[in-house]
Amino acid sequence: MNGSCVLVLNSGSSSVKYQLLDMADGSRPASGIVERIGEGPVADHAAALKQVADELAAQGLGLDSPELAAVGHRVVHGGTRFTEPTLITDEVVEEIAKLIPLAPLHNPANVTGIKVARALRPDLPQVAVFDTAFHSTIPEAAARYAIDVDTADRWGVRRYGFHGTSHAYVSRATAALLGKDPAEVNTIVLHLGNGASASAVRGGVCVETSMGLTPLEGLVMGTRSGDIDPAAIFHLSRVGGMSTDEIDTLLNKRSGLAGLCGDNDMREIGRRMGEGDQAAQLAFDIYIHRLRKYVGAYTAVLGRVDAIAFTAGVGENSAAVREAAMRDLTAFGIEVDGVRNALRSATARLISTESSRVAVAVVPTDEELEIAGQTFDLVSA
Repeated sequence: MNGSCVLVLNSGSSSVKYQLLDMADGSRPASGIVERIGEGPVADHAAALKQVADELAAQGLGLDSPELAAVGHRVVHGGTRFTEPTLITDEVVEEIAKLIPLAPLHNPANVTGIKVARALRPDLPQVAVFDTAFHSTIPEAAARYAIDVDTADRWGVRRYGFHGTSHAYVSRATAALLGKDPAEVNTIVLHLGNGASASAVRGGVCVETSMGLTPLEGLVMGTRSGDIDPAAIFHLSRVGGMSTDEIDTLLNKRSGLAGLCGDNDMREIGRRMGEGDQAAQLAFDIYIHRLRKYVGAYTAVLGRVDAIAFTAGVGENSAAVREAAMRDLTAFGIEVDGVRNALRSATARLISTESSRVAVAVVPTDEELEIAGQTFDLVSA
């Protein structure tokens, strides 16, 4: 292998995000996004990937560049089959396709992106990196739902977890911020974006996470409900006369912050709260209440917490969310410094007080770097 660059592709249903990373010096020579696939000139994923190739070639770093060592593909769901980065073969593509029922919104586009990229460069090593992989270490007591075992096994019903590349990166980066080896640190990672998830990481190994069979379970999110009594679905069907698809749309697209107050942007919710908007205030309070419940639960799961790390769009940028989530937790050894918390920075930093037994950190996530690193390590080996 001569090259040191990895092209990271994130193929969605209507867009392809890409980033070129040079693993030799950590630079990022190119990045971008092709949107509105299926409309106008971008007819399909083949056209989108060709546009990516053209944009890279315009910068002298085309898909045929000798500097390109591999392509790393983000794949949302690996099921129980894929628990680590995997060199893509025809068999692997078929196995990923078999997992589409577990991720019908994401895996089809992931598979399409892989097929197109392989057709463009069949000679180049290509690697699948799975969102679920980091959480595959969760013990059975945490991964199993308390339903009939045969039914669960037949249909793959268990906790898989998502945002794994982010949780992996941030847990390691938090340990580095503390000047410790990840094996020495117990961390609660709070990935708070439009999608939101929490994880409990013991010594660098994930032991619990909030998302489950799908990304719907867990924290309150931008448009997703998070935790809800499953019987509410039966009630909406039997009493409300709603179809399965209507309930699916309700819980995934018309719930969460948007369902509670009409906005899923935490900045807008904060503005409305400042004007005394009660709906926005209640949405914020519900969001924080759920978040604090998970922090408490994961403290019990870990037994000893060394650090809590906030990441992703809301986690990195909302001082109000961090302050409210950590308020009055001195009994847990958690104290946030108001001045540190209010400061904005693009780098990882501590926001806890000097006397806080638990380090509280803001750690910008870098899923592309995580995917590129895992890809490069695999093809180098």
